[in-house]
Amino acid sequence: MFKLKTYTFIIILVFANAITVNSQSIVNQFPVFNAGEKVTYDASYNWGFIWINAGNAEFNVKDTIYRGVDSYHFNVYGSSIPSYDWLFKVRDHFQSFAQKKDLAPLFFDRNTLEGGDYVMNRFTFDYEDSLIYSQTENSDKSYSEDTLKLIQKLYDVISGVYYVRNIDFDKYEINDTIPIRMIIDNEIFELYIRYLGKEILKTHNKQIFNTIKFSALLIEGTIFRGGEDLYVWVSDDLNRIPILVEAKILIGSVKATLRSTENLKFPLSSEIKLYKN
Repeated sequence: MFKLKTYTFIIILVFANAITVNSQSIVNQFPVFNAGEKVTYDASYNWGFIWINAGNAEFNVKDTIYRGVDSYHFNVYGSSIPSYDWLFKVRDHFQSFAQKKDLAPLFFDRNTLEGGDYVMNRFTFDYEDSLIYSQTENSDKSYSEDTLKLIQKLYDVISGVYYVRNIDFDKYEINDTIPIRMIIDNEIFELYIRYLGKEILKTHNKQIFNTIKFSALLIEGTIFRGGEDLYVWVSDDLNRIPILVEAKILIGSVKATLRSTENLKFPLSSEIKLYKN
């Protein structure tokens, strides 16, 4: 009888949590993050049947004034654990300055070292003349400068991440695609994410969340194979925090799992807490 009551209580709790989450609307909440937000992840690498906890990542947001414009300053850091550098060394830093009013990027800088491949991308966005001034360099290509036409609703990879968090997925049906335009390595790509529905997700550290799942079209590069091989589960609450990210790479796959959050704008109400009597 005790077990039956306990299970019944758990079912009611999960159902009530789902109702609470679904009743929240992201409309008119733009943006869904605060300055001061910090989100960290544990990164794992899979090769065959072996999973290795091999790195970590941090996303943080600050307020700033950039070129006289009220802006957000996004910083993303990623690194492999030093003891696993022999397997695949990662030392990544991305930063992006974006207008507060619409997250349109103003400046982007990427300096990454991944498995011996170095990439530098630097983009300055000029909305007055509708131009992008780029500086690029990588392990296979010497330093170069270029000027590209600035297209409306264009994002770099970091401002794009924060833009996606503000999408109202309730407007879409399962398998609908949502276009997103990005500049990567001095090229502009017409990409998309595919809405895959809602899912209760249990992470490896035994946390349980109501989530929204989508896949994203990747560009083939030094690590990724290209195609829809990136899957993301974001919290089904107003924060839209990525809880789990999985991607197939050239050899094996990688996974980033939420470790901690600080200074979220809204309660993390998507987390399902099961209390034991």
